[in-house]
Amino acid sequence: MRFSNLFTQTLKDISKDETSTNARLLTRGSFIYKNSAGVYTFLPLGWRVVERVTAIIREEMNKIGGVELFMPALVERKYLDATGRFGVDIGFDVYGKGDKKPIYALGWTHEEVLTEIASHYVSSYKDLPFAAYQIQTKFRNEPRAKSGLLRGREFLMKDLYSFHKDEKDLQSYYDKVKKAYFNIFERVGLKTYYTLAAGGDFTTGNTHEFQVLADVGEDTIFYCNKCEYAENAEISKLKEGNKCSKCEGKLQKSNAIEVGNIFPLGTKYSESFNLIYSDKKGKKYPVIMGSYGIGIGRLIGTVAELYHDEEGIVWPDSIAPYDVHLMVLENLETRIKNQAEQLYQQLSDKGASVLFDDREDVSAGAKFADADLLGIPTRAV
Repeated sequence: MRFSNLFTQTLKDISKDETSTNARLLTRGSFIYKNSAGVYTFLPLGWRVVERVTAIIREEMNKIGGVELFMPALVERKYLDATGRFGVDIGFDVYGKGDKKPIYALGWTHEEVLTEIASHYVSSYKDLPFAAYQIQTKFRNEPRAKSGLLRGREFLMKDLYSFHKDEKDLQSYYDKVKKAYFNIFERVGLKTYYTLAAGGDFTTGNTHEFQVLADVGEDTIFYCNKCEYAENAEISKLKEGNKCSKCEGKLQKSNAIEVGNIFPLGTKYSESFNLIYSDKKGKKYPVIMGSYGIGIGRLIGTVAELYHDEEGIVWPDSIAPYDVHLMVLENLETRIKNQAEQLYQQLSDKGASVLFDDREDVSAGAKFADADLLGIPTRAV
């Protein structure tokens, strides 16, 4: 990519309303553009980061047998009515022209939609287990949209759903997802804690979150400094400084950012949509389900919060928008320009992704400042 072909440019000044580090750095670097509170456009450089993150997620989901699909963002009321979740404060209701009551919701989750679809294809134990995932925009009626990509009203999410004949099979897959999530977060440069949490609107039992320690985090967790067992403070009875009951380590307390979660759903949704299967003897049972999410925008925002210096973002190699930032300084000699062009082509031919700062009307100082702000790992000057 030639810098001169980008229609965006870095910014020195942005709105004072953007107080979070991730919002300020991502906006100044023209990775994102704020359309309204909690609603952002991923600009070309930001979308490159999204593509790198989603490629890692897809690879890990495919390894554990997940198959990708794409469901509608517009969810008809009948789906959420079946589980009593239409009209809850989480989502946005949608009215058609002339309607006196909302008939759709903007999808904030898709358990109901996929369960109803599955009910048309599953009838026997031979049809189980299976898991399907999507990467899609989600919508939440967030009353306090703030902190850049960490708390939004519209955001990109990976949601995976699994279907099983019994709790044993669900638990086996649950553990596979847990391992896959650790792989994903490690690959993007994040250290996460597997944290016991409440179920909320998704399930009646306990769930698990993947939390990243961060001063700006809105969650509070207690965690063991030895075995890394962790609990969300909302449900925890642990106390800072006490010994861990799992390993005798010391319990610590920290703010944290939730970047992923997994939910054992049981039969909550399958019973609502008559998703049943017959065993070898012909006896019918409701399908056991699980749900697993990763907020992609929040993950990127978390990386920006943790990986930066005074000049800008310092992207981990795995998710940087480009591998190499190639710069030509204030030298308009044909020989120098030709050498830069040749290097750009050579790097590209070898499979490296390159951001080539070929601008001729920009000072060396400005180019270096832009490079510091953008944070691409390797710089060739």
